[in-house]
Amino acid sequence: MKVACAFDHAGVPLKDAVLGAVTGSGHEPLDLGRYDDYPNAVLEACAAVHEGRADRAVIVCGSSAGVCIGANKLPDIRAGVGHDHYTAAQCVTHDNCNVLCLGARVIGEAIATEGVTAFLGAEFSGEARHVRRLSKIAAIESDHFAADLDSLDNDQA
Repeated sequence: MKVACAFDHAGVPLKDAVLGAVTGSGHEPLDLGRYDDYPNAVLEACAAVHEGRADRAVIVCGSSAGVCIGANKLPDIRAGVGHDHYTAAQCVTHDNCNVLCLGARVIGEAIATEGVTAFLGAEFSGEARHVRRLSKIAAIESDHFAADLDSLDNDQA
């Protein structure tokens, strides 16, 4: 899998660890470099996923909050913060995330490496309850506050 990797000025301390984790997991990093402002890193990494130049992306800023907010504004992007092994994998298996957001001021290299490895090793489960929930998210995206989420309920699991 090809993985777009982008870093803002505060995310640079994790650059070597992230790129190493991608390569160490048997995947190909697409190093998009360093950006002064996190929105630029978000746009470049997410464009690579959206355009098919990458299968997934890892974006790193200081806290992870900015890049996660920015990434989730873009079409075809489902981004999650993965500051632990479980969440980094679960955001893929349950939520079909294609972008992992990390904060270099929050975690160190060892946890970043674990998170990237877990994220890249996970696959979407395709379970009906997760598909149903993702359908609700799609309804929110298209209808915003007018979405009738209850009409999408098939089960309560």
